[in-house]
Amino acid sequence: HRGPGPRTLSDMAAQRHFFTGPVIKTDLLVVWLEKHGIAATAEFVDPSLPDDGDLDRQVRALVPEADYDRAYDLFFGDKEGEL
Repeated sequence: HRGPGPRTLSDMAAQRHFFTGPVIKTDLLVVWLEKHGIAATAEFVDPSLPDDGDLDRQVRALVPEADYDRAYDLFFGDKEGEL
């Protein structure tokens, strides 16, 4: 598990919140976005809690502001054409 790690202030400035959910789902989303060329990152919703491996712990997925619309279209877009 790569887990959310600390980010610098400059990283945070260029990021936009994309999704919040349990670690297990958010990690999969981050990997999926990376496979589509979007450099997503993750951070714990409550960083004061210990990283004890709880897969239900809430995590935010963040994407670069410039890639937000593309990420949204990929993830939430109309899937009808894929059937």
